[in-house]
Amino acid sequence: MKQFFLFFICLLFNSCQYFEKQVPSEKELLQKELKSINWKEVDEYPSLPDCDKIADKKLRQQCFFEVMSSLIQEKLNIDTLSILYPELDTIEVKVTVFPNSTMKFEPQFPKDSVAYDTIKIDSILHARLVDFPKVNPAIKRGIPVKTQFILPVIIKAKEDK
Repeated sequence: MKQFFLFFICLLFNSCQYFEKQVPSEKELLQKELKSINWKEVDEYPSLPDCDKIADKKLRQQCFFEVMSSLIQEKLNIDTLSILYPELDTIEVKVTVFPNSTMKFEPQFPKDSVAYDTIKIDSILHARLVDFPKVNPAIKRGIPVKTQFILPVIIKAKEDK
């Protein structure tokens, strides 16, 4: 009986060790999952209603960038940027789309921006770049996220001579 009892205790402790094998904790699993996510890319890019109908992800992204560039260009063409700065034919605009669908526009100036009145250009952009159609924010793992991108915007078309 004593041997059976020792065998039973040994079996019990060995089986307990079997169940105590390394089970990853929630924290470890979360860290592993977070490391596997590419935070530099989104699952879905921001989108405009005109582009939402496009099924292909790359074509929908291209549509969004083209429509946004076109809208910005239209809004800036009615202003005096080309008169104030005749040598300025293209301006880069950093566009931020927030998770709540709001947008922010910031001109990106070259290193030699002393040639431009950056405050004046910035104020023109803020005054003109309003009343855009609703933008659906980018999506990462089912959650709306903030995205930023730089769009080259043509201020004036080259004239044929």
